[in-house]
Amino acid sequence: MSFYFAIIGTKDNPIYECEFGTSKQGGDGIARWPEDQRPMNQFILHSALDIVEEVQWVQRELYLKTVDRFNNLMVSCFLSAGNIKFLLLHDTKIEDPIRQFFTDVHEVYIKTLMNPFYEVDMRITSMVFDARVRAAAKKYL
Repeated sequence: MSFYFAIIGTKDNPIYECEFGTSKQGGDGIARWPEDQRPMNQFILHSALDIVEEVQWVQRELYLKTVDRFNNLMVSCFLSAGNIKFLLLHDTKIEDPIRQFFTDVHEVYIKTLMNPFYEVDMRITSMVFDARVRAAAKKYL
């Protein structure tokens, strides 16, 4: 299983992106997207933003679950209170581990926001942030 994760800012700009594979069931954590699929991942996530904007006003929870599908891929979404969108492209229906992953990443993102040198919608380039996102992915996905 492969995953593509992105954090989208309030201006629909990508703040952070990464891809990884599963570490569960003997996986090695390396993303194995088909070569023709890899360039489409970012497009699929950004095309789901319109649906996220519709669904966010209907549901009261921050975890919106699966909001869009493209062929055999699903897009899951988690919203922060500041309208930052956490999007995950995946090919399996595993709701609870995805929710736990989003919760951990949201906590790391909140800690990043508390940094006085970080401004909302600024690209996250911290290697520590990346390591913590990948650790959460390894733990839950």
